[in-house]
Amino acid sequence: MNTSHSHANGGAGPTKPKAEEKEPVIDAGLRSLDHYKRALPKWRYDLRQRALPLVRWETPYLAWLQATLRSPALDSYFAITANLGTHTFFMIGLPILFWCGNGSFGKGIVHILATGVFFTGFVKDFFSLPRPLSPPLHRITMSGSAALEYGFPSTHSANAVSVAVYGILCLHSPDSSFQPGTQRALEALAYFYAISIVFGRLYCGMHGFVDVVVGSIMGAVISLIEFHYGPALNAYLLANSWTSLCTLLLVIIILIRVHPEPADDCPCFDDSVAFAGVMMGLEIGTWRFGRSSFSDIPFDLAALGWFVVVSRILFGVLVIFAWREIAKPSLLKGLPHLFRLIEKSGLSLPRRFFMPASEYKNIPLRLRVDNVMPNVSDLPNLITAVRHPGRGRSVSVGPQSAADAYETLAYRERRRRESISVGAGVGDIREQKEQQEEGQQEPKEESTAVSSSSNRNVHAQNNRPSDFEKQMGEGTVVVSPVEMNLTEVDGDAEPDVYIGQHDELGEREVFSKLIKPRVRYDVEVVTKLVVYCGIGWLAVEIIPVLYEVIPGLGAGHLRVA
Repeated sequence: MNTSHSHANGGAGPTKPKAEEKEPVIDAGLRSLDHYKRALPKWRYDLRQRALPLVRWETPYLAWLQATLRSPALDSYFAITANLGTHTFFMIGLPILFWCGNGSFGKGIVHILATGVFFTGFVKDFFSLPRPLSPPLHRITMSGSAALEYGFPSTHSANAVSVAVYGILCLHSPDSSFQPGTQRALEALAYFYAISIVFGRLYCGMHGFVDVVVGSIMGAVISLIEFHYGPALNAYLLANSWTSLCTLLLVIIILIRVHPEPADDCPCFDDSVAFAGVMMGLEIGTWRFGRSSFSDIPFDLAALGWFVVVSRILFGVLVIFAWREIAKPSLLKGLPHLFRLIEKSGLSLPRRFFMPASEYKNIPLRLRVDNVMPNVSDLPNLITAVRHPGRGRSVSVGPQSAADAYETLAYRERRRRESISVGAGVGDIREQKEQQEEGQQEPKEESTAVSSSSNRNVHAQNNRPSDFEKQMGEGTVVVSPVEMNLTEVDGDAEPDVYIGQHDELGEREVFSKLIKPRVRYDVEVVTKLVVYCGIGWLAVEIIPVLYEVIPGLGAGHLRVA
């Protein structure tokens, strides 16, 4: 969810009558602090409750660290560089490795990223742990969906560390052809990349210490396994018949099926399915391409020339975007009919938060099925973001997802119980708070913008982590009245978000300020799987074959007789 840099609308109370005419509808399931006890099996709930104190314990320390280091330059740097650890960045860049003669390295990177995204998403949905509380943290991001995910573990950290570790291992392998000076420079770049991404998640208030440590460990372990055992698996699949390949594909499908159901509407599963589809397409394509007559065609930049190489890349990108733009709407239009037939036979396996085909007639056009790869319509905005990177950065304070809101309420309830346990009643607490507020003579607007980084740094010098702990469980996010009337399903328009007064909102008010997730349809899972399986297949087999068919793009003449 994108949020505005700074707004001040002069009051946390209703300033525009239109915003009160239509009260937000709140689901029945969002009315109790026992949400996770009811939504999760008992053994998963018990594990979550044991891990939750870690998130709460580290939050004030993270807030103190953030407030101490904050500056406009670092805000922009870490918000922008976070994109280098996203699925979108790797999804766009990875096919180029296969088209430029680095297929073996590219396949290893796909393996570690797909495995990392899948299993970090698996763990996120399993534990359903929130991100560190905001306030006191300020969340700095350029991603609209990142805040909607759970916090533990950090997928960004897993991606960055896995790529860095795998790259360093490849640099030190006997097959490395780099000169010692180049090797040392690339190794230093890999360390800097990983450290920058991991620390940036802490600085931006998106993850805690435990999140990034566990995510980094997962990424390192995955890379070690891929580096030592990946080539043997590839050789085994290539040397055996299609039954071995089908067995691997079946294992991937089973892993998708047993992916834990989250307690909230979290997009982690969508990312896991997308990369599982890429893995399936990759294995199909490499198995077929390795057995074809095109597998021994070399790549030589000097012989082909920059013009031909750039033309090959542009052609490949266009083919992938064309496939996505054709396949996605076709599947979203045709699959509901098949799903209804399956549902009538009693064989449907619906997931929570996905609407079954029997409950809808048509799926809106231009539906955003995922955030992994941009649509063609997103390209102008993507180009603008590259040319003016600072414009996409946003800073927000307050709950941004259902998990945030539940944690805000839970921590608030915990503080009240602790106060009651030492002899203070709820009424006494409220009275003390009102007296404290009345005694403050500093002018304070009811709705304030994010303070400047210089003020934050001065403020941080006079505070300790315990002072930030007092802000936990407070604050709200207020959606601008103009955007509250949005009816678009594809989510193209992003609402402005204001920082409300740090007040004690009740449960109804907290959830009424959240932006409700869009409707998700049961066919999206299969659609995503097929589309991204096609992308992987196109990148490693079909597009390289098309190069040899189209005059001027082929490299068959470089083949050694």
